[in-house]
Amino acid sequence: MKGNIDERVVEIAKYVIKAEATVRETASVFGVSKSTVHKDMTERLPKINPELYKGVKNVLEKNKAERHIRGGKATRLKYKNLKHLTAKKEDFSESYRIN
Repeated sequence: MKGNIDERVVEIAKYVIKAEATVRETASVFGVSKSTVHKDMTERLPKINPELYKGVKNVLEKNKAERHIRGGKATRLKYKNLKHLTAKKEDFSESYRIN
């Protein structure tokens, strides 16, 4: 996303507040790196628009507080899928077993 950096920062900030999006989700939507989003929100935004920064800060703090829960859910799903795939593989192997 090229153009005026200040405009990008404000646009990203409005999106973060509206969607309550994580830094990773926001970076994906805007086609920039997570580092760029983080720098825009924590360093540039307070200088450009302090009021908007307060709203973004609340969303970022909420996401930070919840990230261990999201990580736990992702891990649980990963191993659930792995278990499911392993069971399918065993069923397939037994049905084609040569005696």
